[in-house]
Amino acid sequence: MTDSDPTAGPERPTPVSVLLPTVRWTEACDEVADQLRGPAAFAGGDGGGRGGDRAADELLVICDSPDDPVAARRGDLPDRVRVLVAGEPEGCSGKANAIAAGMEAAANDRIAWTDDDFRHPPDWLATLDADYERRGPTTEVPVFVGDDPLGRLFEPAYVIGGTLAVFAAGVAWGGAVIFERDDLRDGEAAFLRDLRRTVSDDGTLTAHLDVSAVDRTRYVRAGGSLRGSLERFVRFLTITRYHAPRATAFNAAFGVAMAALCLFAPFIGVGVVTALAGAAYARFGIARATFLLAAPGVLIAPPLMAYAFARRTFVWGGRRYRWRSLFDVEVEPV
Repeated sequence: MTDSDPTAGPERPTPVSVLLPTVRWTEACDEVADQLRGPAAFAGGDGGGRGGDRAADELLVICDSPDDPVAARRGDLPDRVRVLVAGEPEGCSGKANAIAAGMEAAANDRIAWTDDDFRHPPDWLATLDADYERRGPTTEVPVFVGDDPLGRLFEPAYVIGGTLAVFAAGVAWGGAVIFERDDLRDGEAAFLRDLRRTVSDDGTLTAHLDVSAVDRTRYVRAGGSLRGSLERFVRFLTITRYHAPRATAFNAAFGVAMAALCLFAPFIGVGVVTALAGAAYARFGIARATFLLAAPGVLIAPPLMAYAFARRTFVWGGRRYRWRSLFDVEVEPV
């Protein structure tokens, strides 16, 4: 088709399949559904599998069980939205299992992953899609905001070890990442096989995809209870332990060194760690006073890391995971 072809119309955007694992219909589901582009993709059917109207975006809301509250919405959904029941995970996390099921069911080759725990502004999907057109596989950057005292104490460490690491180290964040199936280095089948035998969807995607980060942050609510924040800390440290062992060793040594500096040279130590945290906050435009908690956070880091390394299980999403090695996961009831 050429520009002179009278049947030629305006170029349509490449359709995107958005995968959103959740057990409840949340504001995030409405936010993303309102951003889908193109004609109705699944007229005359439920749209299962590839081969629908490929000029249209779609949203797959993925739950674990037909008993999950969101499954009740299957008869009352916005256009181009499907609820997919992934089933109970076996040998992997519920999140990894949901993403794998979503990848298999998605109609399009361009895929975006997202989560239900942050706000999606009206241009979120279009902007992320435009990022892909300019630079290929792209991730946004999370800022974890504590919802309880321990979660707020962790904020400076998460900004330095999470926000900064995602931005600088080519780490994919599953909350806002876009790529195409052909971008997976070892192929989609190998990627899905790995997803279904591990815990971290983000870490597994990073191992299979070359991705770059845009300078755009999303605030993610974290914790809500002391137990929830502690379990998240254990999970995060276990993820880095298996997916980035050298970085974990460095972080542990650095944390011990900073704690020792704060204990034995408090004026210097507190000033240094507070300045480092403040600089990281400023770099990403994070207008929160929690950078002032960097020093007490550093002091509790060594015992908390020792505790996390000693733990053999952690709880996530209503399940207990016994994660023995990268591809050795046992799912237990809580």
